[in-house]
Amino acid sequence: MSAALSIESLKTQAQGLSFRNQAFIGGQFADAASGKTFDCVSPVDGKVLTAVAAGDAEDVDRAVKAARAAFEDGRWSRQHPAKRKKVLQRWADLIEEHATELALLETLDMGKPIGDSSRIDIPAVANCIRWYGEAIDKIYDEVAPTGDNAVAMMLREPLGVVGAVVPWNFPLLMAAWKMGPALATGNSMVVKPAEQSPLTVIRAAELAVEAGLPEGVLNVVPGFGETAGQALGRHMDVDAIAFTGSGEVGKLFMKYSGESNMKRVSLECGGKTPNIVMADAPDLDAAATAAAWAIFFNQGEVCNAGSRLLVEESVKDELLERIMKVGQKMRVGDPLDPSTQMGAMVDDTQMERVLGYIEKGRSEGAKLAMGGERIMTETGGYYIAPTVFDDVKNDMTIAQEEIFGPVLSTISFSDPEEAIRIGNDTIYGLAAAVWTSDINKAHKAAKALRSGVVWVNCFDAGEMSTPFGGFKQSGFGRDKSLHAMDKYTEVKTVWIELH
Repeated sequence: MSAALSIESLKTQAQGLSFRNQAFIGGQFADAASGKTFDCVSPVDGKVLTAVAAGDAEDVDRAVKAARAAFEDGRWSRQHPAKRKKVLQRWADLIEEHATELALLETLDMGKPIGDSSRIDIPAVANCIRWYGEAIDKIYDEVAPTGDNAVAMMLREPLGVVGAVVPWNFPLLMAAWKMGPALATGNSMVVKPAEQSPLTVIRAAELAVEAGLPEGVLNVVPGFGETAGQALGRHMDVDAIAFTGSGEVGKLFMKYSGESNMKRVSLECGGKTPNIVMADAPDLDAAATAAAWAIFFNQGEVCNAGSRLLVEESVKDELLERIMKVGQKMRVGDPLDPSTQMGAMVDDTQMERVLGYIEKGRSEGAKLAMGGERIMTETGGYYIAPTVFDDVKNDMTIAQEEIFGPVLSTISFSDPEEAIRIGNDTIYGLAAAVWTSDINKAHKAAKALRSGVVWVNCFDAGEMSTPFGGFKQSGFGRDKSLHAMDKYTEVKTVWIELH
């Protein structure tokens, strides 16, 4: 998207958008078998964007049958790796060509600033698809060491039909983290986007077919979790479920698997990231800026948001003052305004949930240092001011439960050992960060923190080449990197006796 585009230009383009609002099954758009729809409401202003097909078990079954047929006849699963590579690369090209359209859809549907959608989300989607496309013809199988009388090969084969149930906070990017490796390894897919933000995933599937992905390989069924999501999780002909969302729903998918065909399940179920700043942090301004963006970026609707700020007592007041200065300067506004830095909560339900946590923090004795209220009510949208709590105890609700909003809990500690103890005192283990000039402290903390990723003197750093996923109740399995491809393949041993 051109940096020169104004809010007026973007709103004009938004008004001209055509919404793909049906299921995408077997390469064709289709209404829900029941004929039911649900309103897709924009959190920008609370107005209905379009009515989307409300898929349920019958639609999921049609999509699974289309995916299974595509897998079994080999139109994708047995296609030459070089050809599959070209298709995914062409798909990435088309995503870039339609970047403004996709960014506008993402912003209207989810409420994030257009600057984030256009400069972060959509480029990252294209990069993800292209990265896995490039990997297709560079992954080798293995030959085991044996005696001279045998050859033993370990072959990686696609699972078959993969179901992906993805969240609303990064609608297309989280889907891409599943679609990239699952399709690269030769699987067929059924994707269930979040009902709050289904539009970009549907459109991207259409672009995939335009890029040359055979019909039936990638199917999208919009709908609700308790209907379409559960049907996908329980389906007897789905070989795997890849889920990103809440721990509560993640546990349901494990139950669905056990009660159906024991399909493979991989989960990313959020976190309560400890962002640990020690008194010897190399740059307190950098730590403060990173801490503010760690919780206010994407309105705090981020699985690894730095929602727990653990600060050594001697620098707590100074650091908190600097963080609040960053937060106070952050521009909360119309998500279609390129200058906006923080947009709307995804819907009124999430807004009320976050406001409820803020009230809970007050009632349990935390000190509200900044924000804490709904703002911009005149727009009809769902906006909350950047919020900071001080004097938080780690056993308080706001320090233990994932809020998924722009709410920072500040907790003090006296020494590194206490910081690690507090950091690990959570059911989650998705991410952590440590700020220190002492390499010994950094190494010890990185080893001691029970998290899938630990950042040192930075926050939310990474590339496609590094895996992302959690410990404990943050889930299991990894997105991104070559490790993600393991989730979507089986290892087959072929032993050949030589005579």
